[in-house]
Amino acid sequence: MDLSRPRCRHWRELVLLASLLACGIRQVYSQISIDPESLLGIKGFRTILVLQNVPQDVQEYSWHRGTNDTAENMIVSYTPPSETWQSGPMFSGRENVTRTGSLVIRRSALNDTGNYTARVDFGNRTEKATGCLSIQELENKPGIWANASSVVEYMDPVAAICYTNATNVNWYVEYTQVSSNDRMTISPDLKTLIIHRVSRYDKTLQCETESIPEFPRRSEPLSLSVDYGPDNVQLRTSHSILNGILSAEIGSQVHMECKATSRPSPKYHWTHNGSLLSLSGAKIILPSLAWEQMGRYRCIVENPMTQLAMYREFQIQVPQSCCEQRLLHLRSQSGQRLSLRNPDLYVDQPSLHQ
Repeated sequence: MDLSRPRCRHWRELVLLASLLACGIRQVYSQISIDPESLLGIKGFRTILVLQNVPQDVQEYSWHRGTNDTAENMIVSYTPPSETWQSGPMFSGRENVTRTGSLVIRRSALNDTGNYTARVDFGNRTEKATGCLSIQELENKPGIWANASSVVEYMDPVAAICYTNATNVNWYVEYTQVSSNDRMTISPDLKTLIIHRVSRYDKTLQCETESIPEFPRRSEPLSLSVDYGPDNVQLRTSHSILNGILSAEIGSQVHMECKATSRPSPKYHWTHNGSLLSLSGAKIILPSLAWEQMGRYRCIVENPMTQLAMYREFQIQVPQSCCEQRLLHLRSQSGQRLSLRNPDLYVDQPSLHQ
């Protein structure tokens, strides 16, 4: 894509008309012509003044500064097909002529603005075309500022301001263009964006200006630190859990781990039968499961920044067959007669959960 040739025809024709009036120059109408869309360039970019309607029998192309094709005004000439170029008094070292007769100006400067005349020599006749080139300067990148850099999801609002003199401003959140909706508002002058309920997906804000169509200038990304969660709390164990029950043999090793989505990283607390354990961290390991370690476990996940907490809980029990064997062993030691069909008949039955 040639950055020196935007395609917005209507806008470029308006600029061309204004340039012609400002330069006080009339277009010389002939068979050949200069493409109006090429009469606008951008400072620092390559500009190509495109010559149109040129027949095949050309003996020489020459370009001149101003409205006259005199020798003292010549920039550069080209004689096809010998590929011979000749520079003139107005040559700056940045110009060249293509094989189709167009004038190339590298690294366009503001003082390149002005009138240019193309002369085409066919041997038995000469044709000319004149146009007024306007070199525009891109404005600097707009600045961006926000009233907060650290926020809590769905609780804190953010107002961002775009510092620019441009009247055409676009806003981007996470590199996607946004407009006013039920969650955010753009001011009538387009220079302020208010996000009423910031989400974790609003981490990057940018504003973009377009003082010259098809040459947008976007601000540096503004990063927000959004605290969120905990949510999506998951429980992983070394044994399968069915209906909230983890079945494990006495003496077996039991691993328990909590996972949650949160920013910043959450704090983890564990309780056993309602009592807070001194253990901390997302993981708990019971190297050799004992009877007193049976019961209800709860993993509590807390985010101190959002002041939110969630938990997951489950019950550790021995398998039913193991439970019956344990009752049989205890009561045989006390000399009692057992009924495995209804062990609750014995009031002195030991508790399985401590």
